[in-house]
Amino acid sequence: MNWYVEALRKYAVFSGRARRMEYWMFFLFNMIAFVVLIMIDASLGSASSDGQGFLILIYQFAMVIPSLAVGVRRMHDTDHSGWWIIVPFANLVLALIEGTHGPNRFGPDPKAEPEFA
Repeated sequence: MNWYVEALRKYAVFSGRARRMEYWMFFLFNMIAFVVLIMIDASLGSASSDGQGFLILIYQFAMVIPSLAVGVRRMHDTDHSGWWIIVPFANLVLALIEGTHGPNRFGPDPKAEPEFA
């Protein structure tokens, strides 16, 4: 849950890097929230004939920017431009591979232990 909240705190932050764990946990919690909202919409009877409910629609609009932002930061972690997010197969491959060890052109390694002075 912390990874989901962390991604929401960085709502529109497209710079920096996101670990695989942050990206995939955000994805997982989005899917869980989506299923829960489908059930709530169905039980309230607010789903239209195509199955799209009011709560789902609001949630989808609210999650567009954070989803893009965490995806772009994930591409940055693999030392690729955020524009790779628009290439579906490449996006999936880059989201699955391990990020660059150490700092890269997009920032410090998010897995690196913080240095204390």
